[in-house]
Amino acid sequence: MHKALPTRTLPPLEQWSSNEWRDRYDSVMTPQYGERRIALVRGEGSRVWDADGREYLDFLTGISVNNLGHCHPKITAAIREQAGTICHTTNLYYIPRQIQLAELLVRNSFADCAFFCNSGAEANEAAIKITRRHAALNHRTGNPEIISMTGSFHGRTIATLSAAGPGKHTQGFEPLVKGFTRAAFNDLDQVRKQVNSNTIGIIIEPVQGEGGIHVAKRDFIKGLRQICDECQLILIFDEIQCGLGRAGALFAYETYGIEPDVMTLAKSLGGGLAMGSMLCRKHIATAFTPGTHGTTLGGNHITAAAALAYVSELVEGDWGPKAALQGAKFEGLLTERLSGFKSFTEIRRRGLMMAVELEEKAGEVLLECELNGLLVNVTGGENIRILPPLNVTDEEINHAVDILEGALKSVFAP
Repeated sequence: MHKALPTRTLPPLEQWSSNEWRDRYDSVMTPQYGERRIALVRGEGSRVWDADGREYLDFLTGISVNNLGHCHPKITAAIREQAGTICHTTNLYYIPRQIQLAELLVRNSFADCAFFCNSGAEANEAAIKITRRHAALNHRTGNPEIISMTGSFHGRTIATLSAAGPGKHTQGFEPLVKGFTRAAFNDLDQVRKQVNSNTIGIIIEPVQGEGGIHVAKRDFIKGLRQICDECQLILIFDEIQCGLGRAGALFAYETYGIEPDVMTLAKSLGGGLAMGSMLCRKHIATAFTPGTHGTTLGGNHITAAAALAYVSELVEGDWGPKAALQGAKFEGLLTERLSGFKSFTEIRRRGLMMAVELEEKAGEVLLECELNGLLVNVTGGENIRILPPLNVTDEEINHAVDILEGALKSVFAP
């Protein structure tokens, strides 16, 4: 018999200030994230609180992770129940919640099969590997190449960095992996010129998130599908940031009227827990024979339970179209209120993911937003990236617009 352990209550996180958390972080953590100003300790819905008790509207949502807000009751309940039952075994045994999740995703998408992992980078690694192995099994010899797009971002492993191509993310990590070529985003003629006897697939983000919310044109996506059909290539959609309701439908590909052969998901998939997935058609899935790929933690009992609760709520609540309506309202208000600023260039949006492009000083605008209780971030140059929860309210949108307008007034005051 095991002895019962004494009950121990952890000290409240708020007993240290944000500055004290920064000092503790700097003494023990690697410095890749740079300087931060906020230590978040609690969240509920669209709002979060820091260690100093300050409240913020979270319109970054963990970079499109908490897509139904913080501590959603259905997701929280699923995590609590599963944590008290069994958290992890291994994929050497059946994981019932994982199977239920796969059935739900397959039933609501083009796909026939699912593979679960821990992150978006791992999902894209799986997509790259299954594309290469499928080609090898179908006698596509030589030097296999996958075409990706300029401005893309597919993760931070060496292979996924290589897929995106040379840039600020790859500096100091060379040599990159061979087997990738790049074509200009939204330039179908250039894609056609890149296709040769070594080409085995095309990978694309329908909406480039890290690149600054750049949206693929409908004709471009339809053209990629046609090229892949004509040349027997695999079309991979990276929907890690733009999938699962964010782009205005359950999956972004649905807004284009075509279907990919492989799709990757992550970020919000785990309902706040770390999870990724690669979905594909049956004839591609057969390339992953026993022993060719795997994961220790991916899709375990607790992450699968959280993901099942989250995706079920997305489907039952039809949150994609609702998010698109809120995104249109948000864009309209921002355009009306920001268009008078000379520094304002444009707004790019798909569904409820937006970028406000400025000519300069986006970092200063970001700081003003934080000081006044709004969390967003800067990406792809001088772009303020905005990713509210899909269930954001009109009142929260109005408040965020007030803060953004005030930030621009403060930074660009005459």
